[in-house]
Amino acid sequence: MNLSFSFFFKSVMPGAGLAMDAFSVSLANGLNEPKMKQGRMCLVAGIFSLFQFAMPVTGWVCVSAVARMFDTFEKFIPWIALALLGYIGGEMLYEGIKNKNSEEEKGAVGFKALLVQGVATSIDALSVGFTISDYNALEALLSCAIIGVMTFFICYVGIYIGKKAGTRLAGKAGILGGAILIFIGLEIFITSFIK
Repeated sequence: MNLSFSFFFKSVMPGAGLAMDAFSVSLANGLNEPKMKQGRMCLVAGIFSLFQFAMPVTGWVCVSAVARMFDTFEKFIPWIALALLGYIGGEMLYEGIKNKNSEEEKGAVGFKALLVQGVATSIDALSVGFTISDYNALEALLSCAIIGVMTFFICYVGIYIGKKAGTRLAGKAGILGGAILIFIGLEIFITSFIK
């Protein structure tokens, strides 16, 4: 197994880049739920890190097993991310506008919505499987684990920042959080055509 500086660099750099969408969504979740407890913060960050670990592994498997099928699917990735994040962001935006002047506690983002967010923010990580296609199974798993661990900590920080800002923004936090999710979906969609 090759554990050189290059190996870790090729894991850390994409990991930081891939985690930025998840960071932004974590920020939105923190804005939406400013009283989020420590355990839930770990759960949310853990879901994002799990998907950021699993997607490159899936991509690595696809490269070696079903490359032709993945080429066809890859064209739909930006559309899927836009639809998923647009839907959840739209829901948060609607709820934020509807309850704009309400002082009642906002509900937490549900587990199903967190899973959808996890898929939407990590689906582009499938392509990382291409960049690590020359790795053996153990190297691929270690590289993806580094990406997952980085994502956990980056998302945790995002939630923390969002919570702090959310308590200051009160009723507008849901609106801002929803707008952020929609923006991220649009950003993933638009940049896929610029590459």
